[in-house]
Amino acid sequence: MLSTLRDAFKVKDLRKKLFYTFAMLIVIRLGSNLTIPGVNNKFLRDFISQQQGNAFGFVNALTGGSFEQMSVLALSITPYITSSIIMQLMTIAIPKLEEMQREGEDGRKKIMEYTRYLTVALALAQSVALSVGFGRQGLLFNFTPRSVIVAVCAMTAGSAFLMWIGERITEKGVGNGISIVLLFNIISSLPADLSELYNVFIKGKSVAVMVVAGLVIAACILVMVVFVIILQDAERRIPVQYSAKTQGRRLVGGQSSYIPLKVNTANVIPVIFASSIMSFPVAISQFVPALQTGIPGKIVKFLNSGSWFDMTSPVYTLGALLYIVLIVLFAYFYTSITFNPLEIANNMKKQGGMIPFVRPGKPTTEYLTKILNYIIFIGAAGLVIVCVIPLIISGVFKVSRLSFTGTSLIIIVGVILETIKAIESQMLVRNYKGFLSE
Repeated sequence: MLSTLRDAFKVKDLRKKLFYTFAMLIVIRLGSNLTIPGVNNKFLRDFISQQQGNAFGFVNALTGGSFEQMSVLALSITPYITSSIIMQLMTIAIPKLEEMQREGEDGRKKIMEYTRYLTVALALAQSVALSVGFGRQGLLFNFTPRSVIVAVCAMTAGSAFLMWIGERITEKGVGNGISIVLLFNIISSLPADLSELYNVFIKGKSVAVMVVAGLVIAACILVMVVFVIILQDAERRIPVQYSAKTQGRRLVGGQSSYIPLKVNTANVIPVIFASSIMSFPVAISQFVPALQTGIPGKIVKFLNSGSWFDMTSPVYTLGALLYIVLIVLFAYFYTSITFNPLEIANNMKKQGGMIPFVRPGKPTTEYLTKILNYIIFIGAAGLVIVCVIPLIISGVFKVSRLSFTGTSLIIIVGVILETIKAIESQMLVRNYKGFLSE
């Protein structure tokens, strides 16, 4: 990775793209510290510190601390991510959008335009909910229509601005703009996370305990990173043999290829879906006091990840089982709508390809479905391990900040690998152009 970046800085065009990307990230960091006028920072900071285990703690990690600062970038890029997932699902469910996607570049531009509109709508809805819901509880110094409008306009504009920056990084930077913005936000939370680990496991201990604890923490983080890298890069290659055809006096074809099936076929999407469903009632309960007591309060606590693996009330850990089941179900669901074995089998048959020892047609479809189900289960199991281990540590040892593990770690590793591959491909294209020009 370091060698790739070093080589990229030697190329003038790539060096300009890297500097442009860094400049945009600096702008994001400055905006993350620009507080919305009329907002009580202390209220939300105290609230986040008390509720770190639930939905708001996760959102704060994804925004790089902008949420608890209540800056103009408080919503970060999350509305865009949500709208992108919604549009992807709608493209599969609505034939008109699916046809539009197949039109090529023009169709994709239209879908991207709809995604932008949906992003602004979601940002507006979320900013209204936050301004009104928390504004009554002390978020706004003066809870008036004017202060609410200012907060709503600032958060909505900030989210749209981040979306624009992400697209500019994709166009003029190193690519993967939206992913890089999200990565940068998560990395911004690392110092606070490491400080939390230091305070819980190292601070105030003897020298021997400090050394051992430091080594154990470093080893655990290293193992988790390596495991996620393996999970993200692992794939099952299904060999495909294409039959030779006679064209005139020549024999064309007969080459071998393979179908790459990633082990983690759905990436981090199942975790986001599961977390969203589990955290939605928890978020609603913060605005409705009646849901925080009695049976509704117990249900909310059951769904709140901050209550799991707590030795004082182990019954609420059953909520983690529901979380695991949802991750597995969404892994199968998302893969089923994005990968169609029947379509793959038909395309192979039309092109004269076949999997060795498997007949074309229905047997190929059944074989691909069987392999895919097996792979999905392995990938889902890997996601569960990555996401549940930090929850166990957080619940048992009362560690409130672990944003660099679990979902965030999958995002960090995935985006870094994609960005490095994008830079390498740009360098490869440049080398080809240089060779052809000579």
